[in-house]
Amino acid sequence: MRRDHTVTDRSPDIPRATPLNDQQREALVATAELLAKVLDTTVKIPGTPFYLGLDPLLGLIPGIGDLLANLIGTVILVLAARLQVPQIVMARMSLNLLINGAVGAIPIAGDLFSVWFRSHARNAELLRRAATQPYREMQQARFYLAGIIGGTVLLLMLAIALVLWIVVKLWAAIPQ
Repeated sequence: MRRDHTVTDRSPDIPRATPLNDQQREALVATAELLAKVLDTTVKIPGTPFYLGLDPLLGLIPGIGDLLANLIGTVILVLAARLQVPQIVMARMSLNLLINGAVGAIPIAGDLFSVWFRSHARNAELLRRAATQPYREMQQARFYLAGIIGGTVLLLMLAIALVLWIVVKLWAAIPQ
């Protein structure tokens, strides 16, 4: 006696990601570029080639300013995920935010770095290129990523060494 078994899908109805049309893709890229402009280049600093955005201004708030700026900047990463950009591009974008956040945590110097580095504008440009051009993963992208990771680790180690040096000097200056 043969029984026919029917397999039914008992998983909940999970909405499938629908492919985006060109108009939707362009709208998401434009949103990322607008957000990057607000965060990095809203107003030109008179007499200089530099622009100032919300990121360095938020960085002036002690403790949470850089965190807020990077949280707002992660919206560009969310848009990149929605556009399904390659993982290497997402990694580069994440590292840009990490560098901006790590260096931005240094009072004053970090805010000046944010004015120069413009991580959100860099991320919007990476997003535009990845979303509008066919992407080929190149060895160059891997070397770039390894360099950024190495540079970030070196920068963090130097920052820790600087803080330790300052603590030792202050400790030695305290009369016993």
